[in-house]
Amino acid sequence: MATQPQNGTRQVFNEVEYIYYDGYWIRYYPPLEDSLSNRKRLIDSLTRRAFHHTEAGINTPGQSLDQARAAYEAQTDPQRKRVNAAMLAGALFNRATDLFTSIVDLGELGVQVSRNNELMRECSDSFQEALSLGQRVKHYSGCEGIDEIWGEPFKAFTMTPAHFYQSRFIKIAQSKRDIDLISETMMTTFCGSRIFAGLQSKISEFAIAAKQVSETMKKDSVIFSIWPNYVALAEALDEFNPQLDEAAEQVLQLRVAQGRNLLLEGKRLIGYIAGARVPMPLSSQAYIKKCQAYQAAFTDN
Repeated sequence: MATQPQNGTRQVFNEVEYIYYDGYWIRYYPPLEDSLSNRKRLIDSLTRRAFHHTEAGINTPGQSLDQARAAYEAQTDPQRKRVNAAMLAGALFNRATDLFTSIVDLGELGVQVSRNNELMRECSDSFQEALSLGQRVKHYSGCEGIDEIWGEPFKAFTMTPAHFYQSRFIKIAQSKRDIDLISETMMTTFCGSRIFAGLQSKISEFAIAAKQVSETMKKDSVIFSIWPNYVALAEALDEFNPQLDEAAEQVLQLRVAQGRNLLLEGKRLIGYIAGARVPMPLSSQAYIKKCQAYQAAFTDN
């Protein structure tokens, strides 16, 4: 029996270097050199990514921090207060990145800012408070909070780039695991029925493409082949029509329509995970329970 590689093992397959973590080979990218300017680039990129994958309306400018805090503290309605907390978290992240930009600018002018400097302390405090509010921030789909992404700018501030990249590889491995879990659940739920004949290969190919998307940086030229393939396979699932006779009973028609909606929900969830590159455990478990309930009801009838 072959021994599994140790986490962190790197190997070249078909002229592409991969790194192994938790059961998965992941496309490898070398970390940036550790410098203030490189950390700024990384933090800016991660902050944009965090806002891209989270709910609309929370990308509050850093200069609006005081107003965001006052609105959060004054709000008494629980649902509205959650949104105010997310807006405050956004303001804190933007304030932290603004401060770090100033620190880098000073460094380029020859002014060295130590970790104990007031600017650096305020930057760290803003990141930490934003992180503490991260559980109030939802994914743009509304599925659940993804504080895994929300915490990444703070990680990039406190970790070396090498250690940060290691944490990203681990999260990508976890994302691939969830994509496999969801796609296997979809195939178990649908592919045993002649009504959904031909679906297994479509789901399998889409899951493989989604895992490739999850591990590939947008700056890598290979994205120009990986992304179109992923989109085309997603569209093939969108266009899939169950093989149902027109004379089928209305109850069966309803169940098949429910199944198709459940299929597309799984496709979207895989897409959310692949895009965010972090696991979404609550949404994944909720989807699996839906599939199990659907399969049980379909089998009983």
